[in-house]
Amino acid sequence: MADVAAAAPRTAPSADRIVFVGHATALIEVDGVRLLTDPLLRSRVAHLRRHAPPVDAAHTADPRAVLISHLHHDHADVASLKLLGLQTPLIVPPGAGGWLGGKGFRSVSELGVGASVEIAGVSVEAVAARHDGARVGGPDADSVGYVVRGRRSVYFAGDTELFDAMSALPGDLDAALLPVGGWGPTLGPGHMDPLDAARAAALIRPRVAIPVHWGTLLPIGALARHRAALADPARRFSEHVRELAPDVEVRILRPGEATELE
Repeated sequence: MADVAAAAPRTAPSADRIVFVGHATALIEVDGVRLLTDPLLRSRVAHLRRHAPPVDAAHTADPRAVLISHLHHDHADVASLKLLGLQTPLIVPPGAGGWLGGKGFRSVSELGVGASVEIAGVSVEAVAARHDGARVGGPDADSVGYVVRGRRSVYFAGDTELFDAMSALPGDLDAALLPVGGWGPTLGPGHMDPLDAARAAALIRPRVAIPVHWGTLLPIGALARHRAALADPARRFSEHVRELAPDVEVRILRPGEATELE
C-alpha cells in the first residue's frame, strides 16, 4: 500500500464532522483540525481480516495528530502508523512513548489521565479508561480515552468497560464515540457490549452517540458462521439507547460514512 499521507492532497477545512473509518479508527474534524484515532488501515492484521470497504485515503490523509488509546494490535498497528508517516505526531498513553519512539516515530507525546495538549487551537484531554493495555510482545502501557474540544466537543472512548466515573465526563459533549463490539463473536473483559455502551450513553448524555468498534473485522474463516457479529452490535446499541437514554441521538455510521456535527 502506498503512503496514505501522500496518496491524497491536503484537504481544506470543512464542517465539523466525524468519519467512521472502521473498527476503532475515526476521523474527528473540529475547527478544521483533523485528528485520527487508533489507525488500522490495512485489509488484514494478524488473524483478522477487514470485511468493510477499503480505507478511503482522503479520510486519513494529513492528520494533524493521531490519538492512540492503547497498544493492542488492533488499536496501535505499527504498519498502519507508518503509512501515515514517521513524522506524524502521535498522542499516546503513559508507557507507550518509548516503545513507539523505538519504532522510528519522531514525534511521540505521552498524555496521562487529566492532562491535555493543544493542537492548532483544539484541546485534547486524556480521560480514564478501564482496559488492560498491555501489548503482547511489547510494553505494559496504560489505556486512555480522549476528549477533543474546539467549538464542538467529542469523546473517543478507545476500549473500555463501563464504569461509574464516566458520569464525570464533561456534560456538554456534542458526540461520543462508544465501542459496542469487538472483532469476533465474543468479547473479553474490559469491553462494552451494546447494552453496556448504551448504559454509558445514559451516564454521559452526549448530544449524539456514534457506535464504533463494530462492522469491520472478523477472524479469518469466521464470516460464514458469524456474519451477524458484523451488523448486530450497532443495531442493538441503538435499541438499548432508545430505551435507556431517549434524549441521546444515535447515528449509526458504516465504515467509510461521515456525519456533520451541526
